[in-house]
This record gives sequence, C-alpha cells and structure tokens, in this order.
Amino acid sequence: MFRKLLRIIKKIIIWFFIISIGLVVLFKWVPVPFTYTMISRSVGMMVDGKEVVWQRDWVSLEKISPNLPQAVVASEDNLFTTHNGFSMNAIKKAMEANKKGKKLRGGSTISQQTAKNVFLWQGRNWVRKGFEVYFTFLIELIWGKERIMEVYLNSIEMGNGIYGAEAASRYWYHKSAKNLSTQEAAGIAAILPNPRKFKASNSSSYINRRKASIQSLMRKISKVDYDAKKKRKEK
Repeated sequence: MFRKLLRIIKKIIIWFFIISIGLVVLFKWVPVPFTYTMISRSVGMMVDGKEVVWQRDWVSLEKISPNLPQAVVASEDNLFTTHNGFSMNAIKKAMEANKKGKKLRGGSTISQQTAKNVFLWQGRNWVRKGFEVYFTFLIELIWGKERIMEVYLNSIEMGNGIYGAEAASRYWYHKSAKNLSTQEAAGIAAILPNPRKFKASNSSSYINRRKASIQSLMRKISKVDYDAKKKRKEK
C-alpha cells in the first residue's frame, strides 16, 4: 500500500513538471487566453447578481506606449531588468514585517506577479508562494524580460473587470495603449495595488499624489532595457 502511494505521488510530480513546463513554453509564443483571477472575478460578479465585466484585448508590446512599462517598473519593481526574478531587498523587508506579526507580505517583483497572475490563484500563503517561486524561475529562464513584461501588461487587472493595457487605456482614457502619455501611464500604474478600488482618471487626491511620485521616479530611472541583465553579465 505504501509503495503504491509512493508510485502515485511520483506520477503526480512527474506530470506536474511536464504540464507546467509545457505551459510556460507554450505561452512564450501564444497569448495567455485567461487567468484564474479573470474567472474568479467573473464568478464573483455573477454570485453577487452584478453585471459581469470582462474587458481585455491582447496586444503586442510594440503596440503599448513605452511610457507604461516605464511607469510600472518605476512603481512596482525598479530593478526588473537586472534581477533574476527576485528582489532580495523586498524579500528581506517582507520577512521582517512578517516576523513582527504584521499581515503576510510578498515582496513580489513584476516577474513574480506575472507568474502568480498567469499560473496561480490569488492569496497569501506559503504554499502558493512556493509555487510562485517555481513558476518565476521558469518564466525568467524560458521567456526572458521582454516577454514577461508583455504578458504582465496584458494580464493584470487594471480596473474592475478590466484586464491588460489596451482595455485599460480605452476604459480610462478612451485611447489606444500605444498613445498613452507619461501622465496617463503613471495613472494606470498608480492604481495597481487595488485596481477595483482606485480610479486612474478623475482620481482621488491619494492617487494623484501617487501619479506625481511615479512620474518623478520615471524620470530618475533608466529607460527600460530588456537586455540589461545580459549586458551586465557580458561586462
């Protein structure tokens, strides 16, 4: 009985690796059709008796204004182009906060957020964080920075039922993502911590202050260079 159980566990582990690696390879080339968050939000709207809102239009990174990657890097992860998927400083701060008994923090980079949004469920627990580390390693290895940014900007929630840069740009500013100004890109980046609560346009004073702060950071950091990590290794 024990040996049979071990064989079953072994098969489950093998198939997990086959399927997970296969999906990561597939999504290097194919647009991600949907995420767990999109489905769960829609189900939640139906359960609450609300109109289901699901707006999304996948576009290539070339069709997104460079201002938006610059804004999310400035706001979410200013070492995105040079780290290996994890920010040790952010992880250290999260661990210190968790030790003090505060709410569990993730210290997530853009790579980690992408891995979570595409392959996993929402929530804060160590099991999910463990899978997040695994998928982050895979997408850094197989996708590279440019594809990670493209998937990130096409998958994350940027409003209530609004997913991805193109849908968000049209919803908040009535224009295509390729035409976003610096201020508009900062507006979208400013609401990412809670896109269902905050507004990118006609914003609260709190979000307006975040916009100004993000625009200031955008001017201070280098332009997003997706080959920065490779160039650093070659030096």
